[in-house]
Amino acid sequence: MTLKEIAKEAGVLASTVSRVINRKQSAASKEVQDKIWEIVRNTGYSPNSAARDLKTGQTSPEIKHMRSIACIFARTADPINDAFFSVLARGVEQEAFRRNYIVKYIITPLDIDNPSIFHLITDNHVDGAAVLGRCDKRMLSFLKNHFNYVVYSGLNSLNAKYDQVICDGQQSAAMAMEKLWELGHSKIAYLGETVNENRYAGYCDFLAAKNLPFIKNRVINVPMTMEGGYQGALKLLKTEGSFTAVFCSNDITAIGASRALQENKLRIPEDVSLISIDDIEMVQYITPMLTTVHIPIAEMGQMAAKLLIDRIEGGHVLPLKVNLPFSLTTRESCANPKKF
Repeated sequence: MTLKEIAKEAGVLASTVSRVINRKQSAASKEVQDKIWEIVRNTGYSPNSAARDLKTGQTSPEIKHMRSIACIFARTADPINDAFFSVLARGVEQEAFRRNYIVKYIITPLDIDNPSIFHLITDNHVDGAAVLGRCDKRMLSFLKNHFNYVVYSGLNSLNAKYDQVICDGQQSAAMAMEKLWELGHSKIAYLGETVNENRYAGYCDFLAAKNLPFIKNRVINVPMTMEGGYQGALKLLKTEGSFTAVFCSNDITAIGASRALQENKLRIPEDVSLISIDDIEMVQYITPMLTTVHIPIAEMGQMAAKLLIDRIEGGHVLPLKVNLPFSLTTRESCANPKKF
């Protein structure tokens, strides 16, 4: 398949396809980009032929052999609709494509339990795997048994001898908590996962560092989803009424929490401040816009692909860990605590 044929199947101009695969800003809507990358993935389209097409204005049926990798989502069963992991995976796919690799498989924890998909994975060769999100012991065993080269990317460090691209969730949580503290908040609740989650560890460490009491009812252990945030905020309101701010472990949880708080007649930020981690695009379009710690999600995916391909091609042997920086994005959801 050629660039023009991809454009025809996607229903867009060839120049749009070129911008998407070359990571140009504002190339197309997310839906169009997803469609183009799905066609690329399914057909094994070569970036070398893309460059040739643009230069000569002609198409060529020649497709250079492309090596392949798998993307393994360790924490989500629906990566396409997950605002964090879809961007992370896109970063992997774009960088891999630029280096003449394709993402041959997208694997979720549910796929490992599906015999037909599991056999498809194990019977077909890929050169390596990019693991996105924290792994459990079962997933680590699967990786060890089926992949020679592995890179991991996420906010929690992995206790394994793999290359890792990390944006430290514990330090990110400390930055979010520091922002609330600077505004005068000391009664800060937490919504999100608590088991083996370093964003929760960052919350607890910050309380200890400031000699703030740990209030059990201010900690709500919920899945990091919109529904988890919504139900968690409702539970928080029923069990603990003395908080002035809520720290959510990710933006999606915060979006759910925001709805629940506002449905219960609490104003954000006048009555309750709300802060989280990730800075996904969606948080700029809710009311109020969310203050959050910016994680360089796409760059994490791109760096993961670079490390994986370098290892596949013999560029390094020792396991490497790359820590990417984070920053605070201040919007509308945080203010000084309400005075009574």
